[in-house]
Amino acid sequence: WIGILVLYTVHKGQFSCPGGGLLHSYLLGLLILLASIICALSALVYISMQGTISNPGPRKSLPKILYTRLLLYFPEFIWAVVGAVWVSDNSVQCEKTVINGVIGTVIASWIIIIFTIVGVVIVFDPLGGKKTFYLPDVSRNLESSQSGQLLYNVKSSATRVWEKRIRLLCCCIVQDDDHRVAFTSIAELFRNYFSDTDLVPSDIAAGLILLHQEQDKMESCPKEPEEVLCHSPSSLVTDDLDVELENAAHYMLFAAAAYGWPYYVYTNPYTALCKLNGDCCRNRPTDSDITGSDRHNFHFGSILKITGLQYRDFIHISFHNKIYEIPFFVALDHKKEAIVVAVRGTLSFEDILTDLSADCEDLTLEEVLENGFVHKGITQAASYIYRKLINDGILNQAFTIAPEYKLVIVGHSLGGGTASILAIMLRNSFPTLRCYAFSPPGGLLSKSLADYTKHFIVSVIVGKDLVARLSMPNMEDLKRRIVRIVANCNRPKYRILLRGCWYEVFGGDPDDFPTELDGRNQDALTQPLLAEESLMVHRSPSYNALEEESHMNSPPQYPHLYLPGKIIHIVEECSSRRLCSSDIKYTARWSNETVFSSILISPKMITDHMPDVVLKALNSLSQEHGSCLSC
Repeated sequence: WIGILVLYTVHKGQFSCPGGGLLHSYLLGLLILLASIICALSALVYISMQGTISNPGPRKSLPKILYTRLLLYFPEFIWAVVGAVWVSDNSVQCEKTVINGVIGTVIASWIIIIFTIVGVVIVFDPLGGKKTFYLPDVSRNLESSQSGQLLYNVKSSATRVWEKRIRLLCCCIVQDDDHRVAFTSIAELFRNYFSDTDLVPSDIAAGLILLHQEQDKMESCPKEPEEVLCHSPSSLVTDDLDVELENAAHYMLFAAAAYGWPYYVYTNPYTALCKLNGDCCRNRPTDSDITGSDRHNFHFGSILKITGLQYRDFIHISFHNKIYEIPFFVALDHKKEAIVVAVRGTLSFEDILTDLSADCEDLTLEEVLENGFVHKGITQAASYIYRKLINDGILNQAFTIAPEYKLVIVGHSLGGGTASILAIMLRNSFPTLRCYAFSPPGGLLSKSLADYTKHFIVSVIVGKDLVARLSMPNMEDLKRRIVRIVANCNRPKYRILLRGCWYEVFGGDPDDFPTELDGRNQDALTQPLLAEESLMVHRSPSYNALEEESHMNSPPQYPHLYLPGKIIHIVEECSSRRLCSSDIKYTARWSNETVFSSILISPKMITDHMPDVVLKALNSLSQEHGSCLSC
């Protein structure tokens, strides 16, 4: 609006040219129209700032202003069309500067209109008020058959909405029957998770900010002496830990190498492309050694450079990638005398769909367990690799070459989860196998299977890694915590977000937002608050199971799943909470699955999961142990 006003003021006397009257009318009309839109938007912003998240009373006039802005959209669109027609009219023969300025104005108008449409499409909820039908009171007021049909229709609508969103995000990949089944499964997962809340993305952002600050306040409290665990450097447990850390640091190279050239370029941004270009025509494998696409030999060249192996050390390499079918390679590790199966982590849309196929399925193992629950998508990926290794004779070929070597399976993230389940499948055939799972997903194995894997699987987790804590019960718990803390904070949302952004970027002391929770005893906190109920449309089965023991009698839809094997938890030691020095120190200790039963909010919850951070932490600990031995 300011730009158009300046253009109109500067060139006010230059519209006497042929067709200039049309441009003059266009600019004047646009100024008036944009001024009206700015007034409506200012009113929207002002009213949106009133009240709190759970107290919408001061914002009751917001819908009227929103519809006013919607009505202004139609003349805005019509005026943009008119402007485009007038500017393209050859009869207009005004000064070139004026015409260029008006063309810029028309382009800017269309950009604003397009962004408005995209914004509405992204944030618009097609379900609207249908969520209210989830309320138990509504169901009781209807005939049982009518209520059941109504709920079925609402749930079907919600599933279709999520399925369309997922299809739109995955529009660039070829879709087959497996994709369609996965889309429906993931859509039902999202529908189940989000259907019982009345939260918008900014509410969730405010909740995460409040949870992070509350968490930091609790961590800053001094611990009682009995809560501080002391580990004796000479204990057998510590010796075992040091050995496993040294092995983990070595095998993490293989897990990172499975990512191929994206990881190599990410960790060597200035020199990687030059080195790979120099090697693109050398050591190229024959077609029988490799499956899948590896254009210009970049993937294989990166694997060679990261692992330091020779081409002759590789038995099989697969870059084939579909849903439930992920890349892996089999190589001979002469340093550790091992046949290494390295499975790649998440790097494509297909991998994300595999991750999100989070339904549970039974895994029956003969002579081991009667049954156990596992993550469906990751189990199917492990079954694919199992068939390749056994049915295609890849492991037989490897043990023919090196019969005295042991079998080691490694992977990071999705690859770590797949490697763990693959190790369970191969355990009977190869009793001495070992598996190193780096940052595997938290919701992977049932308790019985997780305990069984402690004999041959080691999981390595760094810091507050989000993925290692991801499971449906943990996500339900996070939702409950967000709803509770957001609903009972008595500050406007904009103040929470602004203060939170400052805190995340510049640090400082956690803000002590007063809430309705202050002054309530612990017993009172077990009861739902009115503000919390206003944001929960209904209680999902898994939500109820987290709060009331009586609901535990019936099996939850998503049972508790755990990390595999014995767990090494690596924690960063740093005196400064925000900007640490380059010389970061790490400590490692044996941990158990209960430590990862809650999602921790932190700026590092994503970066702690990255393979380069895991490798850096393991190398630091391994070097520290080596220097201690030399001393």
